[in-house]
Amino acid sequence: MKKAMATMETTKSISDKDLSPAQLIDARIRELGDWRGETLARVRILIKQADPDVIEEWKWRGVPVWEHSGIICTGETYKAAVKLTFAKGASLEDPSGLFNSSLDGNTRRAIDFHAGDKIDEEALKALIRAAVALNAARPARSRKNPRSS
Repeated sequence: MKKAMATMETTKSISDKDLSPAQLIDARIRELGDWRGETLARVRILIKQADPDVIEEWKWRGVPVWEHSGIICTGETYKAAVKLTFAKGASLEDPSGLFNSSLDGNTRRAIDFHAGDKIDEEALKALIRAAVALNAARPARSRKNPRSS
């Protein structure tokens, strides 16, 4: 219980509004201090390699988010997994079979990384690029409320 509270307190302290999203993600990686932090750091590097124009955000009380013309994916950390959730994963081709979680939904798909898992870096970068392309291909939303006509 004390350990859980200490983790909550640490998470609370790194959500400081004075820090940039990149600094908050750096802090989360340091805070984890184990294979999860290493995995999150490696995935982050791969995302940036796949899309140098990616924007990092910090949303929903402490979730790293990577965006380009919309959300590409989020990076959540749990006790037994680092979960990379693709916002529009159900619409993406996954020829390498990276998606292994959230497979039943109509929109999202996720990749759960566990301790000792090897990341297929090229396949992951291809999936990131596909997600960016999907976001970019989406028609611009109208600012007009369709119900007001």
